[in-house]
Amino acid sequence: MEDSYLYRQIAENIRRKILSGELKPGDRLPSVRSMTEQWNCTIGTIQRAYQELATQGLIISRAGQGTHVVDHIPHKENIPLRRLNLIHKAESFLMEVLNAGYSQNEVEEAVRVALDRWRAISKNAAAPPAAVIRFAGSHDLAVAWLASHFQEITSGYSMQPSFMGSMGGLIALMDGNADLAGCHLWDEASRSYNIPYVQKILSGKRMALIHLAERQLGLILAPGIHNWIHGLKDLPASGLRFINRQSGSGTRIWLDYSLRQLGVSTSEISGYEIEMKTHSETAMTIAQGDADVGLGLEASARTYGLDFIPLTRERYDLVCYVDYLNNPAIQQLVEWLSGSSAKKAFSTLAGYHTSDTGKITYLE
Repeated sequence: MEDSYLYRQIAENIRRKILSGELKPGDRLPSVRSMTEQWNCTIGTIQRAYQELATQGLIISRAGQGTHVVDHIPHKENIPLRRLNLIHKAESFLMEVLNAGYSQNEVEEAVRVALDRWRAISKNAAAPPAAVIRFAGSHDLAVAWLASHFQEITSGYSMQPSFMGSMGGLIALMDGNADLAGCHLWDEASRSYNIPYVQKILSGKRMALIHLAERQLGLILAPGIHNWIHGLKDLPASGLRFINRQSGSGTRIWLDYSLRQLGVSTSEISGYEIEMKTHSETAMTIAQGDADVGLGLEASARTYGLDFIPLTRERYDLVCYVDYLNNPAIQQLVEWLSGSSAKKAFSTLAGYHTSDTGKITYLE
């Protein structure tokens, strides 16, 4: 099973390096033999990956000269990286809404209406800086929902989200680059979420944690392999291709802690070093057949029609300075979260639990 799919993982790894500029036109790729050692696979797997890239017009092999990145990237691939990232985000959104049951015509019409509304807003005076709430932190589907409905909830304020992992969010808050941070950081010593990290990173500051939800975290699986694996301890022997989250994310911190508890070495897990920045990217990578299993949210798994093995329920909090609770937008947000509207909105997200949503914990 591994060699049947690993070639696509290798090809995608090289493709990303070419498109990002890490591998430049004319650069020579490693020999097939050295690649077999690097990826711990057969010569045929590497040859198949190189053939895939050659078919895409990205590399060329010549007898006695090795394999090189082509001098001119084909027109289809010769798109600025910024635009490629935009296309990737658009494809992620499209797959999500199509899997949710919307038709292509409905999606196209909704995007057209949204663009028309945005153009109308843009023609008016731009919103003052105080009307924008800057969010930084861990990727969350409820936060993404909030960002798209923030103006309705807060009478005209907007949320500017930046998903950079839980640790990144707290650091952005400390540096003054965010107003709200989102985190779900598991602390091994206290066996609790978030508070120890907030107290350490923002030591001496008066902080508030606004509870968003508890979320079901577990293994996201490609369809048809549920019998191959029942938990984290089965990852090394399963031969399945794992897809990881980035260092500093709450998901990665919990994963590494759990693997240590089980005595599982990360070097035994195929694909452990390959990282995704969001739960949606993890699920999409598995849905596309580029990985077999990853750690993520039940809601993301269900969105893409994937199987799911629950492992733990984690706490997700919005963090801000206590004084910032006086901001009108945050006051309206807390009021909305504390009511029935939030529970109704988040009830559509599989694995989300909202009994304590809106409650505030103060750290003096």
